Amino acid sequence: MAHLRQADLRNRLLRALEPEDFEALQDALRPEDMLLRQQLISPHTKIETVYFVEAGIVSVTNDGASGRVEIGLIGREGLVGGSSILLGDDRTPYTHFVQAAGRMLAIDAQVLLAVAEARSTIRFLLLRYIHTHFAQTAQTAFANARGNTAMRLARWLLMYHDRSDGDAVTVTHEFMSLMLGVERPGVTRALRVLERDGLVRTYRGLVEIIDRNGLLSLVGDSYGTAEAEYDRLIGGLVAPTA
Repeated sequence: MAHLRQADLRNRLLRALEPEDFEALQDALRPEDMLLRQQLISPHTKIETVYFVEAGIVSVTNDGASGRVEIGLIGREGLVGGSSILLGDDRTPYTHFVQAAGRMLAIDAQVLLAVAEARSTIRFLLLRYIHTHFAQTAQTAFANARGNTAMRLARWLLMYHDRSDGDAVTVTHEFMSLMLGVERPGVTRALRVLERDGLVRTYRGLVEIIDRNGLLSLVGDSYGTAEAEYDRLIGGLVAPTA
């Protein structure tokens, strides 16, 4: 296996670690492909492995008899499965699956827990990330309660954009309706509103963001709290890319 260099990584948590803390995890990290629709963590199942996302997006969903609704997104800013492990549990009621293919660094859950218990600086950093992810979930609840479909879709596109390298979001109307918990015609109407206002351009299976500032104006205070918390607690710790 190739030797991992911290400066070459894209995951913001790993890059924020002190060099000696990264070295404590380094040999346990395994590069893996992150495949579209791959289920990384199943609900109510023991978590054996957790994942630092390098590229791509993982969706966290609540799955019930009435259907699936997305409650969170994780990209290269985060860790998949870490909340339960670091808070003293070994499972979650939620599904974690790959929404956009990419790459990740896998690590055995108990190895990460042991290192975090031995090194408080790692534990504190990861707990800070968990706090920001809880803030994201709270903002999702706020947006769902207060926003119309166009606003909620605009927020979702911004969150996807944050975790992507370009301005294109590869996604179908059907998938967006699933993630937002609304009927497909509602998503189609919302996209038409965003396109009419010059915020996005739509193609088959793809949405291109052309006015991010306009999307930000539309979503108002339903977006930004979790992102600001991340920047406050973690973002300033990340060294520049070499």
